[in-house]
Amino acid sequence: MTLATQNLSQRFPGKRVFITGAASGLGLAIAESLAREGWRLILTDAEAERLSVVVASLQSQGVAAIAAPCDVRDATALQALVDNAMQIAQGIDVAIHAAGVAAAGPFYSTTTEDWRWVFDVNVHGVVNSCKAVVPIMRKAGTGLIINIASAASFCTGANMSIYNSAKAAVVALSETLMQELKPDGVQVVAAMLGFFRTRLLDSARGPDKVLVGARRIMEGSNLDAATVAEYLLAAAARGRTHVVYPSRYQNLWRLKRAFPQGFQTFFPRLADRSK
Repeated sequence: MTLATQNLSQRFPGKRVFITGAASGLGLAIAESLAREGWRLILTDAEAERLSVVVASLQSQGVAAIAAPCDVRDATALQALVDNAMQIAQGIDVAIHAAGVAAAGPFYSTTTEDWRWVFDVNVHGVVNSCKAVVPIMRKAGTGLIINIASAASFCTGANMSIYNSAKAAVVALSETLMQELKPDGVQVVAAMLGFFRTRLLDSARGPDKVLVGARRIMEGSNLDAATVAEYLLAAAARGRTHVVYPSRYQNLWRLKRAFPQGFQTFFPRLADRSK
């Protein structure tokens, strides 16, 4: 048990959570953290086989977990999944949207197909899930939605135009929902996370040279998904709306907001040094 999950459990005694992208990475780490506090887990992922293994493992430990494979791009299937979950759990207290993909490469070499793929998963997938869970939370008069964006939403480095743009859209969507849903008692969190060890790049599209550099940075991170999950849940439990982590990205976020033009000169130099 951690203070973060304990605080969330006190706030949401029904302890029912819906997580997309739950078969690996941050989605799985969040599920495991909440499972230790006795939450009921409704988990979805496009990788049905991996999700089945994850849920079977959780169930063997006595966790109340449901595997519901789904591609978040399919709004109809996602709505049906949430409707079915409602029948079983009689509610959803927390929704965490962690499903995501990445594409890299110079803007001039990007394809329309890659733009559509990333936006369909990273943006429309979040929209589809929000549309499914928001009516439930508004009716209950309470709820928590955590949309997993990225520090790439403001650290808009070169060769990442598709990913940067999609994650910036998730932040903008989240901030809009913060205003629209606050009167209904629903908290919305935009999670702007920096590099940590995850499987995001396993399915990433782009030139090998660019992806190799990104993998090097990710593998060099001393952060794992479990640590990020604990920080994120603790921040959400405290009522935070914007979560930037780890701390060095918090400094970059403040700098970008205060000096946007200067940031465009400073950040490329920083990115070059990190390579």
